[in-house]
Amino acid sequence: MTFDRFVAIDWTGAVGERHRAIAVAIADTGTAAPKLLTRDRAWSRAEVFDLIAGFSARDERTLIGIDASFALPFTDSAAFFPGDPSPPDARSLWAEVAAIAADDPFHAAHAYIAHRRRHFWTGVADGPRADRARLRVVERRKGSPASCFVLLGASQCGKASLSAMRLLAKTPVPVWPFDPLPATGPVLAEIYCAVFAAAAGVRGKIRDRATLDAALARLGSAPTQDLPYTFADHIGDALISAAGMRAAAVDPAVWHPAGLDQVCHTEGWTFGVA
Repeated sequence: MTFDRFVAIDWTGAVGERHRAIAVAIADTGTAAPKLLTRDRAWSRAEVFDLIAGFSARDERTLIGIDASFALPFTDSAAFFPGDPSPPDARSLWAEVAAIAADDPFHAAHAYIAHRRRHFWTGVADGPRADRARLRVVERRKGSPASCFVLLGASQCGKASLSAMRLLAKTPVPVWPFDPLPATGPVLAEIYCAVFAAAAGVRGKIRDRATLDAALARLGSAPTQDLPYTFADHIGDALISAAGMRAAAVDPAVWHPAGLDQVCHTEGWTFGVA
């Protein structure tokens, strides 16, 4: 697929309005280095939503990636929440998350965790971690999968994913693979920053310019400009993801991975995972 622009968003579901863990990078088509989109203060989730909505008014083909899971495990039990009344598909799940968490400030979704509490694992008091650490089909294909139902540890991604679902419930932008790819305009996709770092030969976080520029070169990108020698890993995640999305999008196989048809309306898929 051809796009005019690639936007990579490193995301968080943490408590509070503004977060240094949110980073946004943009890469135009071609080989120029991706650039950070900065503000005079840390990004809020509401500002990211407005940024995404703004692309819907343009005809430019823009691929927008968010580092969060766009759905929960479904295939293993034929339900998001086995044993309980459960939304039948991802769009219904997004609507439920948005409704239950509507009063959570700053687009967080902690109320939804309380609503579905018995399905989440928050520590040893909840029993064996493995009993609740369910995975989606695509997560089993990643090198180091993390379950959205496990909410303890540095790699937990459930809170960020639920807050992203609140955004998905009201965004005017089509969401791949739940919606068909539009002929023009923007499309949203789930990304996992570590996939693009691995494609560029990096294991672990990117926190310095030398490592980043070497990784960008492996993705066919020019080196960065005007970055300090060291920076927060969220910045490295966003920059390498913008370049990685650009490199991956031209491969038709990325848009049609094996198994996608069985989960495209329930679990969804992570762009860039074969």
